[in-house]
Amino acid sequence: MEFLKRYLTWWNGATVGTRLFTSRHGTKVGEDAEGNVYYRNHDGSRRWVMYNGVVEASRIPADWHGWLHFTWDEPPTDKPLPHKSWEKPHVANLTGVDGAYHPPGSLATASARPRVSGDYEAWQPE
Repeated sequence: MEFLKRYLTWWNGATVGTRLFTSRHGTKVGEDAEGNVYYRNHDGSRRWVMYNGVVEASRIPADWHGWLHFTWDEPPTDKPLPHKSWEKPHVANLTGVDGAYHPPGSLATASARPRVSGDYEAWQPE
């Protein structure tokens, strides 16, 4: 079953057509920390990524995102971007998964909203 999911659905990795296109026309440029592999065609007019696992665009680091969208010509493997000391490492978008942020009092958390006084007065019809 895993074989069919991997090769026939686009959200579980590259489809057969994408793999064939990549093997015929793609040149590997590099790989990021998550194992995503980046390619370009022979004349450099197209760039794409083969995800390692679930296809989720927020898993692409900013360095590679800029290269994929032709913001800069050199890939991060050839010319890494300078990073500031205060920059945090890349984290994929966690919305809708267990690691998502839920503020205190959110309906998605187990805890109840803390009681406060004076911030809300319920409307009562006459």
